[in-house]
Amino acid sequence: MVYYRKGWRARRSILFMPASNQRVLVKARDLDCDGVIFDLEDSVSGKDQAKARENLLALVRDHDFGGKEIIIRVSAPDSDDYLTDIDVAIACSPDAILVPKVETAGVLHDLGKLLDGTGANSANEIDIWAMIETPRGIVNLREIAGIGGRLNCLVVGPNDLARETGIVMDGSRAMMIPWLMDMVAHGRANGLALLDGVFNAFRDGEGLIEECLQGVAMGFDGKTLIHPLQIDHANEIFSPGKEQVERAERIVALFERPENRHKNALQLDGEMVERLHFDSAKKLLEQVEMISGKNNDTP
Repeated sequence: MVYYRKGWRARRSILFMPASNQRVLVKARDLDCDGVIFDLEDSVSGKDQAKARENLLALVRDHDFGGKEIIIRVSAPDSDDYLTDIDVAIACSPDAILVPKVETAGVLHDLGKLLDGTGANSANEIDIWAMIETPRGIVNLREIAGIGGRLNCLVVGPNDLARETGIVMDGSRAMMIPWLMDMVAHGRANGLALLDGVFNAFRDGEGLIEECLQGVAMGFDGKTLIHPLQIDHANEIFSPGKEQVERAERIVALFERPENRHKNALQLDGEMVERLHFDSAKKLLEQVEMISGKNNDTP
């Protein structure tokens, strides 16, 4: 059974949206993604930085986005814009601040102390997400993932990681798999959520499906996206499948029979299932119920 430090929530589809584009910010509420990352970094040019911050303060602060998780990605920690972006993010009171190009645990520690020391109510519940997208970030994963505090999620940054290492990003991501699995191992060891990186060819539905299936097999909770066209595929693939749900229901029913309630191992379909499978099955059904409740919400 996967352990999450801060509880589970649906993060099948987390869409990047440039904060400089007023039109897309307004549309965010009506999209069917689980969360939105309002971006102040890569998708915003230097000349649009001030406008992007103004947009967040006007269109994100105190606005309802239909229950979606709201994240603000700030500029890189070594940039001149970093602290200004942090101030704007705190004012908007998002669910989390996403820090790009995290290479040391110290960056996250310092941000946590800053949030703790603001005294602002808006900072009380803000989590920290860390984007791992450099070789140094990979080699320091143990310290980064283990920092504790407000850290809640690790996010893959495949484009920068490929650029800075020189690996070739073929369709299989074969050369990147060891690093992705390192992220999964360190993240799970510390109860963190895990988001797979973006798939750039947003009109290539088949390619996206293949990469989402790969992400599910690796153990990621969901995928970051760059276009609304990608939302439905991510939602479907990162949701438990029909056969998976039916098997979980059968495992739960088996262990909850009065004669089995004190047994640790039982036979189902010619296989031995243990109480750990029972615990995992219950958790999966809880997650299915949460996803179903989200999908049935009305604006």
